[in-house]
Amino acid sequence: MQQFTVPQFIDVENKIIGPITVRQFLIFLTAAILIGVSYKIFDFALFILVGALVFIVAIVIGFVKVNGQFFHLFILNIIQNLRRPNVRVWGRRPGEVSAQVAVKEMVEIIPSKVYQESHLADLALIVDTKGRYRGEK
Repeated sequence: MQQFTVPQFIDVENKIIGPITVRQFLIFLTAAILIGVSYKIFDFALFILVGALVFIVAIVIGFVKVNGQFFHLFILNIIQNLRRPNVRVWGRRPGEVSAQVAVKEMVEIIPSKVYQESHLADLALIVDTKGRYRGEK
């Protein structure tokens, strides 16, 4: 029989520079490019404001996890849930029979069986022995 190696720790990302992963490196590279562009476009006061905002957003997206998932995936899930909620509401029309009424009617139709105490013990023994013992007849 062939043996296969099962991958372990598949949820751990590869580190490229110290504790920084590829995903985090790309996020910080994008933030650095945005900060550089804002330095060329804006005056110094606005550059400091935009640069600080971009840096904080990059830190949050790069390092924060919510419920074990990355922050950007968490935000995408929130947006997806707001656009297409999964809650389905069923509006029953008047005159339809609900499931509870149908169950009540079925209970009234099916007569209940009364078991003797010895018969219950035999049934318990059959269940406990997984059907190997059939009980006394």
